[in-house]
Amino acid sequence: MTENLPATHEMAERFDSHLLQRKPEMTESKHLPLQGIRVLDVSQVMAGPFACMLLADMGADVIKVEPPEGDQTRGAMGFKMKGPDSMGFLNMNRNKRSLTLDLKSDAGREFFYELAKTADVIVENYRPGVVQRLAIDYESIRAINPKIVYVSISGFGQSGPWASRPGFDLMAQAMSGVMSVTGYKGGKPVKAGVPVADIGCALFAVYGLLSAYIGAQKTGEGQHIDASLFDSIMAFSIWDMSEYWGTGVPPTPLGTSNKMSAPYQAVKARDGYFVMGATNQKLWTKLCELLARPDLVAHADYASVSLRLKNREALIETLEQEFAKRDSHAWVDAMLAAGIPAGPILSYPEAFESEHAAHRRMCMEIDHPNEGKVKNIGFPVKMLGTPQTVRRHPPLLGEHNEEILAEINGTAP
Repeated sequence: MTENLPATHEMAERFDSHLLQRKPEMTESKHLPLQGIRVLDVSQVMAGPFACMLLADMGADVIKVEPPEGDQTRGAMGFKMKGPDSMGFLNMNRNKRSLTLDLKSDAGREFFYELAKTADVIVENYRPGVVQRLAIDYESIRAINPKIVYVSISGFGQSGPWASRPGFDLMAQAMSGVMSVTGYKGGKPVKAGVPVADIGCALFAVYGLLSAYIGAQKTGEGQHIDASLFDSIMAFSIWDMSEYWGTGVPPTPLGTSNKMSAPYQAVKARDGYFVMGATNQKLWTKLCELLARPDLVAHADYASVSLRLKNREALIETLEQEFAKRDSHAWVDAMLAAGIPAGPILSYPEAFESEHAAHRRMCMEIDHPNEGKVKNIGFPVKMLGTPQTVRRHPPLLGEHNEEILAEINGTAP
């Protein structure tokens, strides 16, 4: 291990240098991994648009096909920007082009067919049955483009007893079991603070469609991908359902604690809470040494992981008596110095404004014709060989109508 450390430091320095040199402003970049792939984003709100933005960030030509009134998220969020588009829309639609089409009209549908002939991927999130009525469903598109990878995102999937239900993130969290293990036992129902079903479905949709696209290059045939918020969020239940299938005991809320080890949760110090985790015997011993409580190492109630789990409430009460002697930041610093994982509990502004988030460029400013400089959440993964850039601002409604029309009609310069 020691012999590898210099190489590790050199690699870290190269990564840091790369991040410091990166510029978030709109620019042309190296040949990106998905350059040359055309994606039709026929979706609204979050799961579909976010999935397509990830593809656009990687170089795909993403055409956002919108109804004449636009994606409903353009006018969402309840506060006004300088222009008509919401900050939420601006954070889920960079690097795309916008085309307005009335898919209920014959002319709009025929143009969509011509556009679909040039596409590699289509992503839609209508309620099941709608694309069939519009005649833009997978079978209709496959007839004119056999290699198409067609992704249908919905609340509960394209089949099953609940398929026809409208499905938002909240319903998926409630009906998947996630809310049953969120919050504190005996408390009111609590959902996750972020839209885990929407974002999770977006990520699984990208994984599915890229796999299908790679397969289509070998076989010449695309396929229909059925992605749902319900299935996606249920895939996160590994620990909970493993425990249930193994013991027969339904999982319950644990607050910030963990069913696999203890102490591993938010704990109270003199001035407030922080998080820490002594997840194995080595870390537990280090924690007891830090607290100057060697008696706890082999205590009859706490001597093993299983005992600490069994006696979690008494354990945390004992530890918090010690933690009450110092402020949270002092404990975090002391634990990190001792090699014990710990951290402060930050608000979103504090997290985004932290020196680490700044170094990782998790908040970037991009140019927009209406808003001027507008903030965007940074790229969640860093492509060190082909770094992502913002090549296009989030599009104005129908901004690229003429450009795309010329491309399809063969009149583009």
